[in-house]
Amino acid sequence: MFLGHFGVAMAAKRVAPRPSLGTTIMAAQWADGIWPVFVLLGLEHVEIEPGVTRVTPLDFVSYPYTHSLVADIGWAALFALAYGRLRKDWRGASWLAALVLSHWVLDVVAHRPDMPTWPGGPKLGLGLWNSLPATLIVELALFGIGALLYARAAPARDRLGSLLFAALVAVLALIWLASVFGPPPPSERALAVTGLLGWLFVAWGYWIDRHRVPAATA
Repeated sequence: MFLGHFGVAMAAKRVAPRPSLGTTIMAAQWADGIWPVFVLLGLEHVEIEPGVTRVTPLDFVSYPYTHSLVADIGWAALFALAYGRLRKDWRGASWLAALVLSHWVLDVVAHRPDMPTWPGGPKLGLGLWNSLPATLIVELALFGIGALLYARAAPARDRLGSLLFAALVAVLALIWLASVFGPPPPSERALAVTGLLGWLFVAWGYWIDRHRVPAATA
């Protein structure tokens, strides 16, 4: 799942207007944001195996600290606590915790049975990635609905707000299409290093939100 995570991050603005889009993206993508660090440190492992699923060539051998249910519950609690204390917005904090956990839920839908419940525990996965048509429908639907909900919940304050958001939607869609239909990554290390660039979308989200305003206060 890639676009789906961004879709739920955008949709969250509808129910949690105070957190910035950058913060909701960070929450929804937290597991994938820290995963490259654990891979580069040798604590988690991925292999490139073309054909392992119809959609992605990545075989997630081990990622108990970033993608297990128990670990993500812990990350969700820490994320919400940090945001709540910093912003004094506990309602928003609860939705951010839900976003962190949503990553595990969506990945269980997409992945084959490689999503751990806890380190060393049973692994789950419904295997959406085994069907390219189903993956296209689900991911694009989640992404499109999320983008629409965000656009309505946070109207543009100026022209830059519209352009920045449209550009983000286009770039994310192009990256996803390239990952689905393009060649596999050249190496596991290159994959992890490239994954770190995902933090740029967090910064992009903050930039966008500075040029948009929650509809409740528009």
